[in-house]
Amino acid sequence: MTDGRDLKILDYCVPPGTRQNIEWLYPHVEGKAPASMVVHLVNGIQPGPVLCLTAAIHGDELNGIAIIRKIVDGLDPAKLAGAVVGIPVVNLDGFILHNRYISGHIDLNRCFPGDSLESYAHRVAHGIFKGIIVHCDGLVDIHTGSSLRENMVQLRADLSCKDVAQLSAGFGNLGVMQSCAAPGTLRRAATDAGIAALTMEVGGSHGIEYDKVCTGVEGLLSLLKSYGMIGEKGFTPDSQHVYLGGGWIRAEFTGILANRVELGTVVVEGTVLAEIFDPFSSEIHLVRAPFDCTVLGRAHSQQVEVGFALFRVAMEQRS
Repeated sequence: MTDGRDLKILDYCVPPGTRQNIEWLYPHVEGKAPASMVVHLVNGIQPGPVLCLTAAIHGDELNGIAIIRKIVDGLDPAKLAGAVVGIPVVNLDGFILHNRYISGHIDLNRCFPGDSLESYAHRVAHGIFKGIIVHCDGLVDIHTGSSLRENMVQLRADLSCKDVAQLSAGFGNLGVMQSCAAPGTLRRAATDAGIAALTMEVGGSHGIEYDKVCTGVEGLLSLLKSYGMIGEKGFTPDSQHVYLGGGWIRAEFTGILANRVELGTVVVEGTVLAEIFDPFSSEIHLVRAPFDCTVLGRAHSQQVEVGFALFRVAMEQRS
């Protein structure tokens, strides 16, 4: 929480009612050019929570970068209670190379909270976590689907944690899938450290999807209002869709995938979600919903092999 005083992160002090862009230096490695990432600090004139927004832990995931830019640029520190910390590009190596991974072909989102004596990836994770994340009260880590997959705009959160459930509810009608974060993820490390944290999934990688970016921005503005950080006091967010169970539907045949349903579609058991056809014969295999569910993620129509993850589905919780 801020108390109407300077926001102190790394070696910087940001006075109340001001904003500042600072640089965090990546760990020095022999033979590697020095690099730094930009961190946006907006310190409100009034006391309140410190909310951290991160994106591009996977360097090819761009939608979150656009979301953080829109949120940070739209904040007026003279009307803000608390502070917002925006890190639009966590994985600079991957971003520059249009690659999911950090140097060494390592998934940075399996390295948190990091270690200053381990690999380069673990050192980066350690520096970010200890230098920035631990100074925050809440964290929204923004992701997209991996290569050739896309996700409906949604949240992933462990709703059994009271603070996380409250954070999630602030997004209003943006749906949330109950999930426990994997070890090594930023979300898991933050939660273990007592910081309310969740993941926002927004579309697919390697591009900006304006409609999905706007949905993500609307969800974050709802959160800021519900926390009393912006707008009038007493804001009540819309009710939220909660998704449980489910998992990935995987290909049982090799061929070319042709999708028949869009993200967010609610289907009943047996609904045809896609077809997989053999390009060298007239053979076609139908992919059907295994139960009544909502399509939260899907692979792009493409060539697939047996075992390939096609659709992420889940059941909506009934009140």
